[in-house]
Amino acid sequence: MHPTARLQRMNHGSQFRAFSLRGDQNAKPIDPFLGVDHAWISGPTFPPHPHAGFSAVSYLFLDSETGIDNRDSLGNRNVIQPGGLHWTAAGEGIVHEEVPAQPGKTVHMLQIFINLPEDRQADAPFVFSVEAQDVPTVYLAGAKIRVPLGNFEGLASPLLLPTDVRLLDISVEAASEVKIPVPEGHVAFVMPIDGEVYVDGQAFDLTDPKAPVNLPKGADRVVTLQAKSGNAKAVLFSGTPLNQPVYWQGPMALASMDALATAVDGYRRGEFGTLHAR
Repeated sequence: MHPTARLQRMNHGSQFRAFSLRGDQNAKPIDPFLGVDHAWISGPTFPPHPHAGFSAVSYLFLDSETGIDNRDSLGNRNVIQPGGLHWTAAGEGIVHEEVPAQPGKTVHMLQIFINLPEDRQADAPFVFSVEAQDVPTVYLAGAKIRVPLGNFEGLASPLLLPTDVRLLDISVEAASEVKIPVPEGHVAFVMPIDGEVYVDGQAFDLTDPKAPVNLPKGADRVVTLQAKSGNAKAVLFSGTPLNQPVYWQGPMALASMDALATAVDGYRRGEFGTLHAR
């Protein structure tokens, strides 16, 4: 049986609720991921905010009622549609905002925070996206697996990533199972999304929110996902650990206190840029 990490329930009024996993609770098991929010957002929740030192990644599930109106201080603005993914590599600093594209409708999404290698944390910020129709999909007996990041079964996301990670959006039909090899050198963990999913024989769902971490590390690195009593959905995350320090201040995370202090000072001096009023 694999160690589990407790998912923290977050609720900011009626507009934002989430199950959240943070690396500072179980630091090594999810490196290079810093945290993941499995979120439902139905209104403007967070004002424009800075990021520095890591990547903020938004992935919308296909059942999301609407998209995300995404914009940043580089002048980018786009709508992330259901099934699509947008990656913001903050690097030396960026100001960012996301709100539901249609008021009154709920966005169902993952907000994923992925560390950048230390030698890229001072790079200029940049962004890239993949549209829903361009996400590779693998169909197996009793399962559908979308591949927005990384590769699986010979299909690869079109995105070239600054951090080596993989994200698999896995739907398993009732009374079915799927076996997922974990890439060599990757740390892996699973987040339950809908229904009851069995991970290597252990049940997980959102009535008792927890996530299996430290998935197999031996020669036979295969994770088995099963749906016994009904359809289930889960996301399997994996990535190559960076094994570097993480120093946080608010939505900034860097590999040294000096770099963090430089980023905080740069933001206060307006070096991250600004967002114009909507």
